[in-house]
Amino acid sequence: MHTIDASPGLLPIPQLFAFGINHHTAPLEVREQVSFETACLDEALRDLVDHEPVREAAIISTCNRTDIYCSTSEPTRAVDWLARFHRLDTTRIEPFIYSLPEASAVDHAFRVASGLDSMVLGEPQILGQMKDAVRSAEKAGTMGSVLHKLFQSTFSVAKDVRTRTEIGENSISMAAAAVRLSERIFPTIAEQRILFIGAGDMIELCATHFAARKPRETIFANRTTERAAELAGRYGAESIALNDLPEQLSHYDIVVSCTASPLPILGKGMIERGIKARRHRPMLMIDLAVPRDIEAEAAELDDVFLYTVDDLGKIVQEGLGARKAAVEQAEAIISAGVGTYMHWLESREVVPTIRAFRDQADQMRRRETERALAAIERGDDPRKVLEQFSQSLTNKFLHAPTSTLNQAETAERAQLMQALARLHRIDVGE
Repeated sequence: MHTIDASPGLLPIPQLFAFGINHHTAPLEVREQVSFETACLDEALRDLVDHEPVREAAIISTCNRTDIYCSTSEPTRAVDWLARFHRLDTTRIEPFIYSLPEASAVDHAFRVASGLDSMVLGEPQILGQMKDAVRSAEKAGTMGSVLHKLFQSTFSVAKDVRTRTEIGENSISMAAAAVRLSERIFPTIAEQRILFIGAGDMIELCATHFAARKPRETIFANRTTERAAELAGRYGAESIALNDLPEQLSHYDIVVSCTASPLPILGKGMIERGIKARRHRPMLMIDLAVPRDIEAEAAELDDVFLYTVDDLGKIVQEGLGARKAAVEQAEAIISAGVGTYMHWLESREVVPTIRAFRDQADQMRRRETERALAAIERGDDPRKVLEQFSQSLTNKFLHAPTSTLNQAETAERAQLMQALARLHRIDVGE
C-alpha cells in the first residue's frame, strides 16, 4: 500500500482494502461459518464501521464467497473483526483468508464481477449479488466516495467484459449442473417427483431447468408460504409450508434446497425416517445453501445421494476449455480498468495537501486585505495601499518556498528547483 509521512498529530490515511474467503481458498464447512445472512448485513456493516478503524465497508456473501471491501488504516483489525463478529477464533479461519491491498483489491472486484473468479466461469449471477451488496451498504450508510467509485468502475468493467468477450458462452450454470446430476442418478426426470425448498433466485433458476424435463410432480416449500404459492403457480405446481416437510419428505425423489436459514432445515433423523417410509427407494438431495440446509451426516445413510454446492462445482468445470479462450481478452480489459481506478485513487492522496495549501494562501489574502482596508479607512492613498498590499502578499506567498530552497543541501536543492519549476510552470532557460 502507499504510505504518506504523516505530520505529528495526523492519523494514518485510510486505504482501500479487501479480504475474504472463497471456494478457491476454503472448503464448504469453513465458508459457511463466516457467511452473512441478508437480514444481518446492516448490523454487520454498522458494527464494522462503528467499532473498528474502518470508514467505508461493503460485504458480499454468497454460497461461494464472503468478500469484504473497506477503506481502513488498519487492515489487520478489519480481518480480526470477521472472526469476532462470527464468534470464531481468528486462528480457525486465518489460513483460508486472502488479504488484498489497493490495486489487488480492485483487480479482485473486477474479476469477481466479470465472472472470472466464479465456480462457474463467466456466470452472470454474481454481478447481481454484488449490486445487492452495494444497495445494502448504501442503506446501512457505510458507502463513501472510495467504494462508490470502486463499484461504479467494477460494474462498468464487468459490462465491457461481458459485451466484448465470449466469457459467458457455453457456460454450464449450477442449475443446469443439478439437472445433469439428476440424470446421472435417475434414468429420466420425467418419472420423478421434485421438492424445491426455498424461493430465491437459485431455486427459481433450478425450477426452470427442471421444468424443461417435465417431471412427474413438482412442489415448493418455503418459510413464507405466499412466496412458495407464487412460484408454484408459475410452474403449475403445489406448495407446502416448511412445517409440513417431516410428513411430506418421503414422497419426493429429488430434493433441491437453497434457503438463507442459519441452521439446517433437514436433519439426518428426518431424512432417515423419510427413507424408511420410501422403503429405501433412492433419494437425490442437492444442497445449494451456505450455510447448509441439509445435515452433512445425511450422506452416511444408505439410499441417500447428497451433493453440495462444491460437488456441483466439479460438474460445471466440464467444457471449461471452450470458455477459457476468452479469459485473456477479459484480463486485458480488467487490467486497463485497474489502472484507471488506481490513478483516480492515488490522485485523492494530494487532496489534503492541496486543501491545506489553499487554506494557507487564503489566510494570507484575508490578513493583507484587512490591513489594506484599514489603511484606506484611515485615509491613506489608495494607490499606495494597493501597491503595498500586492507587494506584501507576494512576499508572504514566496517566503516559505524561497527560504526552503536557500537552506536546502545541494542534492535536495536540485530536486526542489525542478519541482518548483514544474509546479509553477517556470521556464528557467539555460
